[in-house]
Amino acid sequence: MERHAVIVAGFGFRAAATLSALQEALASAQHGQPQVTLLATPDDKTILVERLAELLNLPLVAIAPDVVRGVQTPTQSCASIGARHTGSVAEACALAAAGPGARLLATRHISPDRMATCALARSGTQGSAA
Repeated sequence: MERHAVIVAGFGFRAAATLSALQEALASAQHGQPQVTLLATPDDKTILVERLAELLNLPLVAIAPDVVRGVQTPTQSCASIGARHTGSVAEACALAAAGPGARLLATRHISPDRMATCALARSGTQGSAA
């Protein structure tokens, strides 16, 4: 049986971030990558990402803080380490939502206003890859 990979866009962002900032970070991360099939963000920050999920007609996964905490990421942001105990909230959310065996397709991309970040991860697959 063939399973298709899930492509997750993980988001981290400041409280003052806008929908436009999320869209810009996603567009930057998405450039040249497979189409995103799922969005993910910390469970205490879902309201803004829910708007993006509705706009893109994609499901959203809310990631619990204890799941994000300690996820090893290539990016090491002092702000993320201090706030969430992971180097990149966007990368950690993308990896957590993509599940075991996930790998990053794009490390975090930052919106031009520096208010939002987005990273992409691909789920591990069994059987043939899509």
